[in-house]
Amino acid sequence: MSLLFKNFRVHQVFGANTDVGKTILTSGLVRASAAKKNHVFYLKPVSTGPMHDADDEHVKRYAGPLGALVTARCLYRFDEPVSPHLAAEREGAQNVPTDDAFVTSVASYIRKCASGTTERSHMYIETAGGVHSPTPSGTTQLDSYRPLFLPTILVGDSRLGGISSTISAYESLLLRGFVVDAVLLFKDPYHRNSEYLEPYLAERGVKVSAVDPPPPREADARKNFMVTEEYYRKLASDDRAGGLLGVVEHLDERHEGRIKELHSMPRRALDTVWWPFVQHGLLKGEGDVNVIDSAWGDHFSVFNGHRRSSSSSSPPSTAGLGSLLESQFDGSASWWTQALGHAHPALTLAAARAAGRYGHVMYPRAIHAPALRLAERLVHDGPGKGWAARAFISDNGSTGMEIALKMALRVASRRFGLAPRERKTMGVLGLRGSYHGDTIGSMDACEEGVYTCEWHQAKGYWFEPPTVEIENGRASVRVPSAVAHRDVEGRSLSPSWIYDVGARLDTPLARAYRDLVDGTLEKLAGRPGAAPLGALVLEPLVLGAGGMVFVDPLFQRVLVDAARARGLPVVFDEVFSGLWRLGLRSAAAALGAHPDVAVYGKALTGGLVPLAATLATEDVFGAFEGPDKAEALLHGHSYSAYAVGCEVANVALERLERLGVGETWSDARAAWGAVGVARAGAGERREGATPANAGGGAAAAPAPAPASASATVWSVWSPGFVDVLSKLEIVDHAMTLGTVLAFKVRGGDAGYESHSAEALLNTLGDAVGGSGRNVTSVPGGAPSGINFRTLGDVAYFMTSLNTPPATIRAVEDRIWAVLGR
Repeated sequence: MSLLFKNFRVHQVFGANTDVGKTILTSGLVRASAAKKNHVFYLKPVSTGPMHDADDEHVKRYAGPLGALVTARCLYRFDEPVSPHLAAEREGAQNVPTDDAFVTSVASYIRKCASGTTERSHMYIETAGGVHSPTPSGTTQLDSYRPLFLPTILVGDSRLGGISSTISAYESLLLRGFVVDAVLLFKDPYHRNSEYLEPYLAERGVKVSAVDPPPPREADARKNFMVTEEYYRKLASDDRAGGLLGVVEHLDERHEGRIKELHSMPRRALDTVWWPFVQHGLLKGEGDVNVIDSAWGDHFSVFNGHRRSSSSSSPPSTAGLGSLLESQFDGSASWWTQALGHAHPALTLAAARAAGRYGHVMYPRAIHAPALRLAERLVHDGPGKGWAARAFISDNGSTGMEIALKMALRVASRRFGLAPRERKTMGVLGLRGSYHGDTIGSMDACEEGVYTCEWHQAKGYWFEPPTVEIENGRASVRVPSAVAHRDVEGRSLSPSWIYDVGARLDTPLARAYRDLVDGTLEKLAGRPGAAPLGALVLEPLVLGAGGMVFVDPLFQRVLVDAARARGLPVVFDEVFSGLWRLGLRSAAAALGAHPDVAVYGKALTGGLVPLAATLATEDVFGAFEGPDKAEALLHGHSYSAYAVGCEVANVALERLERLGVGETWSDARAAWGAVGVARAGAGERREGATPANAGGGAAAAPAPAPASASATVWSVWSPGFVDVLSKLEIVDHAMTLGTVLAFKVRGGDAGYESHSAEALLNTLGDAVGGSGRNVTSVPGGAPSGINFRTLGDVAYFMTSLNTPPATIRAVEDRIWAVLGR
């Protein structure tokens, strides 16, 4: 990941196009840095063409009288003077480095140079061609180099059309998140591009410097060397003589300013910021603040210079030589949002595309293409396929749930003919430990707990959920006391059997569940003045914020059937669990039942921007139709159906669907015995599907979802690791589905307010590695840690949906190293 050293400044040099003087100006920077008595390292990662034209040889040839301070190197050479991807291809597949190997080799060389010098040093990394020229693998340079996130110098184009190409290159860099510290180009008295670019880029905080172009090439080699040498001598002078010393000083200032900014951020944050889910009274100081400098893929680059002790155990000769930035695996998928990794280029480009076309436009009785396409995709081809008719697009999961509650309660009030006073007292049916968001209405749909506030008024009844757990290597269902006294068979079950709900519907446990649910609902309805129930509201399969509780799907299916029999609308809160997070597009495939209303968020946009969608049946939609506006669903935030979010969601969903039905997860599915079900979607019927009972005189229920077949559940986490984890003495039980792994710490204080899981795993955040096995598969084997969050006595880890298996295995190894010590 990103590299930053106190006394070792690194800049990457991109060109606005080919043949714009990138090597000449980089050579000038190298010489100017050496003139200031700095050790200078020049790196050309990829070179194409004959050796006598090699850029690293050119840099060494014109290093000048202080050439001893200059080291020049090339990592990959190809003989043909064509684009690197073609040159590599023509020399044979064995010579083509993968993207990972390529960026790792660059990162490793940077670290090697940084560790080999104790004095102030500079490094320039010159890329090939223009910003989008391919690397040997064929990936555009901007994407290949992006994991390193190095500060950038852009060499502009001084020729006709160069203003456009320079600005286009600059904007391409910005779209990938690069920080451009300077733009250099040659003076051209005719085209005068620099005169236009200077004020244009100055408004954007970028320094533009124009220098004289090199002299014409002389036919005589000796004379050519002399004139070229004189030219570089001038480039190494100060600005007044047309040199680059001022640029070097500017780059030094930018480097020092970046470090100063990072050092200041913890204190400034402690003085100003109010964090969510953080008890500020427990913060001990700046060392408790995690400064995230950038993110890419599955990792953060974090600045931890403020945590380094002055009494470092490193010897004086090496103390402070390491990178000020460390890699951290994003172990919570950034609050469960990341589905395709951080800063995914396709998503960032989609956001820019919509921002440039629309900005933000109002939504009522209007439509724009991103919102319409998203609604159609969700209803007809996504999680709503087979049951949903409408999509209400909002701006976050909690809002989406508020909308779902309004929808469901309106339907219930009309179905049951409730008087206005009775409507005000309606409650919901759900599970203890549920969480549906932090807005007041969503909180009121849950029992009182740590997430609620003084104004909270719990409205409804919540069952204690039976849970699925793997303990000592055996999967089982742990039933609550209300069921445990019954003679129930099947306490030790395989994961495939547990999630084969269709096959379990006639078991003794299913009958016990029905007895409990039916008996409880009858008692609730029989109480004098009992408030009517207006909906069943479920987090399918996993209660996320409630402690990553994996609920027995059979019990949730029994609840759905019972609700349908009584005419209650069914709401699925799939903000966290939906869209393949648990290995399924929707939990409907596992439960064998569709909802009336379902909410999706988080992964909906791949984690890039906030957005939510509430899907509903035509029957639910019809409950709001009428002659009066007051009957409509009068709900909408200013950023409902935000065009930027909708456009990003369309791209994200397209890629998620490819993952879901493709071969990306085939090895993981095979490891868990889930082969052959990759294309089983929530809207696809299977033989033996059990229809849901609409009952109670209610409108027809949605079309039944498929009854789940055996072995449809799986995880990206390896079965062997989960098995061993569940057998540890410190672990009470573990469980996993899809990208989610959770385990409960044995002993200590129970519940959300416990610190037991955090205390047990506190060393996971420490950066380790850098030699031997690459513990988190970060570029160059960098020392790395794991950024994680806990839910009291429950630890959980989550990946993106496209996290490489090698990265997951490395995280498993690190968790094992901490727990097994």
